Amino acid sequence: MRRPLQHPARIVPLAFLCAIAVGTVLLMLPVTREGPGGPSFVTALFTATSAISVTGLTVVDTATYWSDAGHVLILVLAQLGGFGIMTLATLLSLLVSQRLGLRSRLLARAESSLALGDVRHVLGRIALTMLICESVIAVFVAGRLWIHYDYPFGKAVWYGVFHAVQAFNNAGFALYSDSMVRFVGDWWICLPLSLGMLAGGIGFPVLFELARRLGRPGNWSTHTRLTVWGGLVLGLAGLLVFLTFEWTNPGTLGPLGTHEKLIAAIFQDASTRAGGFNSLDYSAMNSETIAVCIALMFIGGGSASTAGGIKITTFFLLAFVIWAEIRGEPDVVIGRRRIAETTQRQAITIALLGIALVTGGALLLIALTDGVGLDTAVFEVTSAFATVGLSTGLTPTLPDSAQIVLVVLMFIGRVGTIVVASAIALNARTRLYRYPEERPIVG
Repeated sequence: MRRPLQHPARIVPLAFLCAIAVGTVLLMLPVTREGPGGPSFVTALFTATSAISVTGLTVVDTATYWSDAGHVLILVLAQLGGFGIMTLATLLSLLVSQRLGLRSRLLARAESSLALGDVRHVLGRIALTMLICESVIAVFVAGRLWIHYDYPFGKAVWYGVFHAVQAFNNAGFALYSDSMVRFVGDWWICLPLSLGMLAGGIGFPVLFELARRLGRPGNWSTHTRLTVWGGLVLGLAGLLVFLTFEWTNPGTLGPLGTHEKLIAAIFQDASTRAGGFNSLDYSAMNSETIAVCIALMFIGGGSASTAGGIKITTFFLLAFVIWAEIRGEPDVVIGRRRIAETTQRQAITIALLGIALVTGGALLLIALTDGVGLDTAVFEVTSAFATVGLSTGLTPTLPDSAQIVLVVLMFIGRVGTIVVASAIALNARTRLYRYPEERPIVG
């Protein structure tokens, strides 16, 4: 009989809890802080959780509060968190597929042709992909800082590497107090970081399949189709929202030229769904933009990626479920493939749990903090749950109790949906009997 602690749905959160505990202890050392003494327990815990969960929310100014040793530690934690979560998520999806065949998949059937038995090959491809992507981003950013901004070569390389790791892992920590606001119109900085955030947020199952079948979209799996085409739809929608509602806003895009407005909108669109960097002030954005940003953050990125949220596949799968119900179709069909009822239930479960966590977290935040509006609370809570890392400036001002709420949400947002989906899949069983059917009134 399998011991309880050996169940993958328990190993994953325990592994992340251990990593957060170690990171917290290390960040509490005086050497990690710029100035006398070490950080408080809550500050260290919040930062360690944010780095391990690749969120990027901060309660202190990363650039000035932490020392060089602290910055290196944050970089290591973010890299471990990004590599670990993608590895575990991918291997769990393969484990579920291998064990249960086609009857039940992790989340929205994260299909992959990788064999579970070839673990070394899987890990090698993941590590190589991360190394190549982060190296390319680092070269562009470091080269730009060195040539155009006259940074010393060593400092330019360090800044390039740090922000490349943050971008691909969707962590969002920055070595600048204003994040990326100073580079709002710089293509050479913003475009590589945007591409890195999108690549890290699409998920390794999709990346590996695109590497084999990029020119043959007709042969893509249902999961890849939902992720790629759904991501494009969300990306275009977010871009149009930023350009439409912020074009004349004096606090965001208003003062910029047309060229810079386009760059800023593209960068923020990519960052909103996972990245955590910001080149615009979110506290100055219009309420319509904030509402759309909350929706985009809640949806998040691809399955088995560093992005959080309920995932693109979950969102669009539910859209197909609704469409099939409206049309009275007996089955949910996507691209000539019938979606299993178990997968539909998993998607509904993930979405409803996400809504419950965001709603409950926002109410707790309002109860624990005086004068916080509902829209601001929902934005910060969604950013934490979806491990995005964007903020309107509220998080650093929160009391310790409210910051702990965000810590819990960051942890649940990173490992909770995977744990729930895996637990459902691995515990699936066939009953030898069925109860009589009854139809309660719905709607």
